[in-house]
Amino acid sequence: MLRILPNLKTVFSVALLFSFFAGTAQENYNQNKFRQLYQELPTPNSYRTASGAPGHEYYQQQADYKMDIRLDDEKQVIYGKERITYTNFSPDTLKYLWVQLDQNVRAKDSDTKKISYGDLSNTYSLYSLKRDEIDFDGGFKLDRVEDTAGVPLMANINKTMMRIDMVKPLAPGSSFSFNIDWWYNINERAKIGGRSGFEYFKKDDNYLYTIAQFFPRMAVYNEVEGWQNKQFLGRGEFTLPFGNYEVNLTVPADHVVASTGTLQNPKEVLSAAQMKRLEEAKKSFKDPVMIVTQDEAIANESSEKSKGTKTWKYKAENVRDFGFASSRKFIWDAMAVQLESKVSMAMSAYPKEGNPLWETYSTRAVAQTLITYSRHTIEYPYPVAWSIHSASIGMEYPMICFNGGRPNPDGTFSDRTRRGMISVIIHEVGHNFFPMIINSDERQWTWMDEGLNTFCQYLTEQEFEEDYKSRRGPPYKIIDYMKGEKNFISPIMTNSESIFQFGNNAYGKPATALNILRESVMGRELFDYAFREYAQRWAFKHPSPADFFRSMEDASSFDLDWFWRGWFFTNDHVDLSINEVNVLTGEDLKNKFKKVPDAFKDFINDETYYYEMTFENIGGLVMPIFLEFEFEDGSKVEQRIPAEIWRMTGDKVSKVFTFEKKAVSISLDPKFETADVDVENNYWPKKMVKSKFQEFEELRTKK
Repeated sequence: MLRILPNLKTVFSVALLFSFFAGTAQENYNQNKFRQLYQELPTPNSYRTASGAPGHEYYQQQADYKMDIRLDDEKQVIYGKERITYTNFSPDTLKYLWVQLDQNVRAKDSDTKKISYGDLSNTYSLYSLKRDEIDFDGGFKLDRVEDTAGVPLMANINKTMMRIDMVKPLAPGSSFSFNIDWWYNINERAKIGGRSGFEYFKKDDNYLYTIAQFFPRMAVYNEVEGWQNKQFLGRGEFTLPFGNYEVNLTVPADHVVASTGTLQNPKEVLSAAQMKRLEEAKKSFKDPVMIVTQDEAIANESSEKSKGTKTWKYKAENVRDFGFASSRKFIWDAMAVQLESKVSMAMSAYPKEGNPLWETYSTRAVAQTLITYSRHTIEYPYPVAWSIHSASIGMEYPMICFNGGRPNPDGTFSDRTRRGMISVIIHEVGHNFFPMIINSDERQWTWMDEGLNTFCQYLTEQEFEEDYKSRRGPPYKIIDYMKGEKNFISPIMTNSESIFQFGNNAYGKPATALNILRESVMGRELFDYAFREYAQRWAFKHPSPADFFRSMEDASSFDLDWFWRGWFFTNDHVDLSINEVNVLTGEDLKNKFKKVPDAFKDFINDETYYYEMTFENIGGLVMPIFLEFEFEDGSKVEQRIPAEIWRMTGDKVSKVFTFEKKAVSISLDPKFETADVDVENNYWPKKMVKSKFQEFEELRTKK
């Protein structure tokens, strides 16, 4: 077909003309806050349905690993050999495979250092500058990339990603196996940072290793992103396919190892006493059982270091990643957790520096997490959940997580330290569900794992201990952030690397939004059903944001597009106000409508009070209107108006309420349910403001 191309000058002129009129015509587009999210969400298809469920052609790839890992405790080096078997379940023929080299984030030529920015206005900038200037030889050192016949593969490395060029394209339904040998220097987290690494204990000259991202890992390929090969810059975390793992971990003979998976050779690495205690722990549902006591751990760390090695063999099925911890300092305790249809083990490993906090709380917090999350999502499917203690860390992997929270050297600790330790354990163990099982794309959307997990963390904390002072969850906790400078507040739906105020945006705000949705918009029964449905639909799969939004609506019969748009796609805040209250008696109304036919006057009761109220949405974020009327006799009546009252009126709406009593006060959002940033405009008459504002401030600033 013959095509005539316009000249560029004409195209440029048309573009300018369109951009000029676009601004003036913008007001003619549908700006209603209740319009559907058709433009914001991808079109449903045979892979992902309009209901939010996987479609009949949904697929996902599989990556299986066999690894031999050696930990050099003298040089702090990891040596590894792996065989990856990658199975292509997609309908596409793949000419190349992408492998993640996450350790390269610490290579000397890492982009992470180059793109860091800041000034000299605070000490944190100086700390970051000093850390970036440390001369550390990080990153993977690849010794071999070959097929199973020993033939070298074409491997092109681009920073934290490696492309394997296939000699023969990988057809749908086919598998390909290849081998990689590598090593890398382990980072000291206190000096260099990182999600894994080692902690050094100078006093007894020992190391505690929390090891992850330690092997080249397959990237995800799907119909949403193609290859998810966005570079790892340090903030956007990991997107990984599921697979089966066989991992041999060779460590010093006097080390204790905790790992993803099930230990295959306990008789070779555990003493008879440890084996016996472990069997006792499998029957102990109330209290943890010590597998390695503190006295034994102290004796182990104080004795001459072993020159020999032991190999701990682990297998894990249907996991997306693998992590482990190793140290001669470890105390180890465990207990059984009864779930609905099975028993899992909750375990903790920690140095003596963590006690008495860790032996008192850690494993119990693990157990509570498995119980609460299982009730709200899916039953925990794995045989074990580990909590490992090292200083100043919080990071998660399948069946194992690394957690901070350390008492003072003399063993004393504040309640804040205690709660901080419990909360980080609940949060990191909770990540087993989001994203280790409900496997969202962390490289793109931090909120899909951190926000959903922080919401469930709040539920767990409240069950773990009465009146637990949660850091995030209640609406009033997010107010200071929501009312801040908009230039430094990103919508939740922002890529992980581009978020302002990372913790508030990706953890606090989505957790608060879900809490409000559960308690004040949908109600617990409908919310909990829909949330479980989402979790069950996408367990061991790769959900997208649209799948979550659609599943929540599909399973509840709630049209929540207004909620998702306001809370997730904008940086609007909640600020509803009572602008005006006109109080009329029945007699006032009859006088007002003198010309109204008598038949209509029969509807007007002389003893009724009519409250004509005008509300304004100042903050832009649509929310329900919650009111409390207090009457002269001291009684109170609550009115809960759904958010849809705003659907036709824009930013202002009026409504009439009728009562047989005279109100002395009216409160908007009296229970502080909506994260309203300005409560001073929430009351009538205005003389109420001072007392209610004090009540609010006491709640908001409560430690």
